[in-house]
This record gives sequence, C-alpha cells and structure tokens, in this order.
Amino acid sequence: MTSDLKEKKANRLIHATSPYLLQHAYNPVDWFEWGPEALDKASKENKPILVSIGYSACHWCHVMERESFEKDDIAQIMNAHFVCIKVDREERPDIDQVYMEAVQAMGGHGGWPLNVFLNPAQQPFYGGTYFPPQNWVSVLQQINQAFQQKRKEIDVSAGEISQHLKVSDLQRFSQSPEIENFQVTDLEKMVAILESRFDQTWGGLEKAPKFVMPTIWMFLLRYYAITKKPEALNMVTHTLTKMSQAGLYDQLGGGFSRYSVDREWFAPHFEKMLYDNAQLLSLYSEAYSITKNPLFKTIVYETIGWLEREMTHTLGGFFSALDADSEGVEGKFYTWTYDEVKNVLGDQTDLFTRYFNLTREGNWEHGRNILNRSEQNPANAPSDEKEKLMKVRNSRVRPGLDDKILTGWNAMMIQGLTDAYRTFGEPHFLALAEANIRFIENNLIGDGKVYRSFKNKRSATGGFLEDYAFLIQAYTALYQSTFDEAYVQKAAAWCGYTLSHFFDEEEGFFHFSGKEAEPLIARKKEIFDNVIPSSNSVMAGNLYRIGILLDKDEWKKAAVTMVAKLGSIIRSEPGYMSHWGILLSEVIQGVAEVVIVGPDAEEMRKEFSSHYQPYAMIMGTPSKSELPLFEGRSAVDGKTRIYLCFDKACKLPVETVAEAIGQLN
Repeated sequence: MTSDLKEKKANRLIHATSPYLLQHAYNPVDWFEWGPEALDKASKENKPILVSIGYSACHWCHVMERESFEKDDIAQIMNAHFVCIKVDREERPDIDQVYMEAVQAMGGHGGWPLNVFLNPAQQPFYGGTYFPPQNWVSVLQQINQAFQQKRKEIDVSAGEISQHLKVSDLQRFSQSPEIENFQVTDLEKMVAILESRFDQTWGGLEKAPKFVMPTIWMFLLRYYAITKKPEALNMVTHTLTKMSQAGLYDQLGGGFSRYSVDREWFAPHFEKMLYDNAQLLSLYSEAYSITKNPLFKTIVYETIGWLEREMTHTLGGFFSALDADSEGVEGKFYTWTYDEVKNVLGDQTDLFTRYFNLTREGNWEHGRNILNRSEQNPANAPSDEKEKLMKVRNSRVRPGLDDKILTGWNAMMIQGLTDAYRTFGEPHFLALAEANIRFIENNLIGDGKVYRSFKNKRSATGGFLEDYAFLIQAYTALYQSTFDEAYVQKAAAWCGYTLSHFFDEEEGFFHFSGKEAEPLIARKKEIFDNVIPSSNSVMAGNLYRIGILLDKDEWKKAAVTMVAKLGSIIRSEPGYMSHWGILLSEVIQGVAEVVIVGPDAEEMRKEFSSHYQPYAMIMGTPSKSELPLFEGRSAVDGKTRIYLCFDKACKLPVETVAEAIGQLN
C-alpha cells in the first residue's frame, strides 16, 4: 500500500475479493458492491442507482477513475444523489450482460467502463461508457434533476427497457428445428461469408480494431478436415503467421494481447487475457498438427512459458489478466526507445533492431518501438539479445496483475494445455493442466456446486453457465488425454447438475444463471459467440460429445436440437456463431468412437493424438473399463486393439494407429 493510500479512508470495497473493486477501495466515492445493502438503501432513500461496470485490465476504466472517481468534488455529487455500485464484469458477468444490453437498447455503444443509471427497482433508464470529467458532472446533475422532476416518465421508460430485456434472443433468432436437413453446403455458405470478409493482406477479418476470435479459425480447420479445400487452411495459417509476427504477440515474453487497434496486428491494446491465450494454445496446436510449421510450435511453447512465469498461482490456479498500463502509461512495459535498446545491447543493437523493425525515431508513439518481425521463422531471432532485453524488462515496473482466479477461464486453459499436450506429447503441459484441475476442485468447488472466483479465498458468487460448461469441457479433455475415467464421470455428473439447474425445458437452451442465483430484472441466455464462445454453444458441444462417450442418445439429441433451432443464424452470421459452426460440422460429419484396449493403450493414444482428427472421440484402457462403449472389449490375449465405430456401426478391430487413421479417412 502506498503512503498516499494510507492517508485516505478506505470505502467498503476494501472487503471485496475482486482486484478491480479493490482498485477503487480508496476512492472518495461511497461505493457499494452489488447486493442487498445497496439495493435496500436505494429503495429506502428513493434514490437512483449508478452501476459502474469494468474490469482490472481496462485502460479507460482506469482513466475514468483517475479523472472522476478519485476527485473529491465529483465524488461529493455522486454520494449526495446516487447509490453508487461498482461491479467487476468478470466476477459478475450476469449483471454486465443485462445492463450492457440495456445501454445498447437505448442506442448507445457497448464497452467498458459501462455506467448505467437505474431506478430503485433496478430498471435502467440511462447509460453510456466513458465520460470525460466535465461531461460526467453534467450527466450526474441532469439525471439528479430529471429524477426529482420527471420521475413518472423515467419509471415508464425504465419499465419499457426492462420489458425489452426480458425478451430472449431465442425468441428473435430461433426457428423450428429441421434436424435432418444439415449438409456440407451449410458449412460452405459459412466459409463463403468468412472468405468475403477475410483480410487477404494481413489475415483476420477485414476491419479494425482486430480481435483474434479463435473459434472462427478452429471452425475453418474443421472445414478443411472435411473438404481438404486449401483456401480454408490458407486463411488460418496466414492469419496465425501474421498475428505472431506483429506487436499483438509479445516477441520477448510470449503470449498475446487482447486485440490490435489496426489491421496489421501491429499496435495492440497491451492487456493480456487468460481466455484469449487459452484458446490460442488450442488453435496453434491444431494448426501445427496439420501443417507441422515450426513457427506454430514455438508460439505454443513461448505462450505456455509466459503462463507459467507470470500467470500461475503457487497452488496451480491461473490468474485472469495483465493490465495494458504500467506507471500510468499504456504499453510502457513492453515497448522500447532506440537508446534503451542501445544501452543494453551496445554493438549488437543493429542486428536486433533490423530483425524486430525498430527505428531511432520509434515506430510507435512517443519515440517508442513495438517489437515486430518481418521474418516468419522466430528460430532466427537473436536469442542472446532477447535474453538481455528480457532481463532488463523484468526489472521494470510491471503492469497490474488481475490475480483473481475464475473457474471458467481456468477450465478454458486446461483445454488449451491438453490440446498442446496431445499435439506435442510434452508431459509438462499435462502436469500444468492436472495441477489446475486440482486447484479448481480444492478451491472453487464445494457444497455440491461450482463457484465463480477465488482471490485469497473463494468468493460467495456461484458459478455461471460459463463456469460449468468450460469445466465439463475440461474434464472431457483431461479424460481423452489420460484415459482416467474419473474425469469423464465428473464431466457427466456436472452435465446432470447443469441440466437440472440451468436448462429451460420450454426453449431447450440454458440460462446463464442457475435457478438458485440471485434474481436480476432479466434472466439471460447467452447464444452469440464472441472472443469467448457462448456458454450455450459450449454446453451443447458437451452434451453431444459426452453423449457419445457415455452412449446417451438423449443428450446428443438435445445438442442437435439446439443447433437446429439456430441453424439459420449459424449459416448467415458465422463471425458470431463460429463455435456453433464447429458443433454443426460435427453433426454433419459425424464423430467416430475410437476405443483402444490393451497394454499399449497409452502409447497408442499418444500416437493417435498427434494427428489432427477433430471428428473422433478417443477412449482407452489397458485392461477393462466400465464405460458403455467398452462392453465386450477387453485385452484377452495381451494384444492392443483399436475399435472404430461410427453411428453404432463398427469396423473390424486393428492393431496399429496407421490402420485406424486409414479407417477414419
């Protein structure tokens, strides 16, 4: 704690578990956490509620805090006329979803910081994102005045917006399911749309700012696996190459920033999020398993190096994010002036600056340089010089670390690590994944349910669909990486829990919040894929794949029905339905059951997993198994056999992976 903070009085956020809320614990604003205390106060005092939503790695959240929330005069206005609530969108995505949609319904743009004004019934009537201090004061004064003088009109408007929020996206976009009508032409339509939006020069979709959107490229890899059309693979490999050469990727330390402000992936917004890097481990691993491009392997190994070095709790959990700023300056930790490089490298400066495209004047803002490579092969990078600069960089003031540990995001990283393990056969990657699942089980699961967040202690917030869905996916991935049947049994148990606590029988989809969660003014269902795949698409994929593993036809049917109801929008909007597109491709292509039985099951699993086979569920045991697909199959003569079945029809057993791959193809 700095000396300045010691002189300031802490507000009630000092007791929060969220690093973002703790950042505001010494503001003069009388902040509340979301909960009964704040909501009851608004009702009793008949005051409007200000809900200010952000996250710890958000640059403009910090700016608004410095300019407004730290100022005594502005805080005085906020405290006098409003009940002020701070929300970490990562800890409470349920609240963020509701009020983000409200601001968009009012005609505003989404983004963070999100500042929304509610009446005491929690109904929104005005909102926006970042406000400069003079504008913010004006907004506060005008809203206070309107609330006193035009309360009836405000309540009518807020009620109308609240009614809009209660309408499910499924009411707008779902259709009667046409389960039998799926075909490869559906995938071709999606690929044609993505191709029309593809940036042929720099990769990615042709717009700035550029977000990574990993599931788009994973969908294209699966389309390539079905059709062998090189255009699909080329879009992916071109994008991954360009991303890894530019400033979006940390050329010294590994790991990707959240997005690029330009088409070239050159200038990132320097925050690094766990969820992006988790999915990118999967994506680069899958791309390597097809292409064997050593660049993709390097990116995976360096990104896992960053994860271990900067993002891992001593007990095995993974932290959420690194801030874009250090010392109040965006990107200062990651960028270099020419003189800074010269002071470290001396005579070796020219080689380094040529390789990473640095200039004396600076290739970015304020005379600073962002490291970026023209050359595709990072193995040619001046490694000694990188190490010297890394040592100096490590002595700099570090960006802020959001050290809360979120169940869903950690489970996403387990998927990324297991994909890397299966591709490269590196035991350490699996060890990291298994240490992480132990952390989740010891710290984020209890009382028969999953919790959302941990920072020094478990938060009281229960898990959302996102947490359950990614946890189930992680258990499934761990089973396929180890053949430890405890993992698949846990995946099945949590599937059952999620169906009983989140599933809406009427619409056939899952609520984002469980039935025991605190009620908000609307109970949302998340269906659109974004930088994080939608929780409904992940859950549908779980039902389909575990339905195959456990031979549960009713689960497979539920998943297929979910895809069918969204078929039209999946085909027409692949940019925001790409994870659904992956499941659609599985339904069209079918998923083979690969069962390995015998003493060499583990070795055969490793060999099989090094091949890109997205349309196969792999199961195995050295002796016998209780899983239904092992019935009648055991290692009776000491030989290891691979049984390949497809839609309840089986091929003859084979004794080599090559033969099994041949049957699959």
